[in-house]
Amino acid sequence: MPERWEWDETLYSGSAPYYRRGRSPYATDLAERVAEALSLDGSGRLLDVGCGPGVVALPLAPHFGEVVGLDPDAAMLAEAVTRANALGVANVRWVQARAEELPLGLGTFRMATFAQSFHWMDRPLVAAAVSALLEPSGALLHINLVENPSTESMRLPWPTPPYAAIQTLVRQDLGPVRRAGCGVLRKGTPGGEAAIFREAGFALSRRLVMTATEPLVRDIDDIVAWVFSRSDSAPHLFGEQLTAFETELRQVLHEATPRGRFANPPSDTEVFIWSKAKD
Repeated sequence: MPERWEWDETLYSGSAPYYRRGRSPYATDLAERVAEALSLDGSGRLLDVGCGPGVVALPLAPHFGEVVGLDPDAAMLAEAVTRANALGVANVRWVQARAEELPLGLGTFRMATFAQSFHWMDRPLVAAAVSALLEPSGALLHINLVENPSTESMRLPWPTPPYAAIQTLVRQDLGPVRRAGCGVLRKGTPGGEAAIFREAGFALSRRLVMTATEPLVRDIDDIVAWVFSRSDSAPHLFGEQLTAFETELRQVLHEATPRGRFANPPSDTEVFIWSKAKD
């Protein structure tokens, strides 16, 4: 993906209802570990950039006075509002906008988070904008899920999802070229975040790893949600064939495990904490 990549509002069209269920979860103690590492005390403001349905913003909300969740997808934000209401979280403000539009008059923040969202943005532009929004002692957190090589040979209670068969079915319906929104999906996820953050005036202060020890057990509905939560198999891409595709997908999954359960090795949650470099 070029750094000057242009946002396409159809990128995750139709994916919002599936996102929370379909995506692998972060560590259950993510918010508590971050709060401990940064001595969060319920004050200050958090900016969650590319917040989606509030997967990170909502657990962190009790540790701040106010949270701003920023995302360009209205449907994702609607899911976030529904979830916030269900949890009784009242100190989050949801803003529909692209990260490239910052600062948007949002004020200053104690902390900013990117949870598997930074790669979709004009990264140098957004990193510099977030740096300008952070307080002098503020921190930027880059959050990811990473594989732990020590768990690759873990004995699993159920078969792994038939990823190759799923991919074949998706390509059968959508063609050989992976699409994203109205465009073509790049090959791989761009790296080099460290250099971009340093160029924007940040210094790496700490790395947290929350190690997962239990397999991720999922049912057929979870795997269907995972497929539809992805940009290259978002519901809108299938058009009128969506219902037929889902029927075929469920058949493939049922044949792979008639008892309706799958399992994956666990993924660790990794958090890089970047502070504003001192002049």
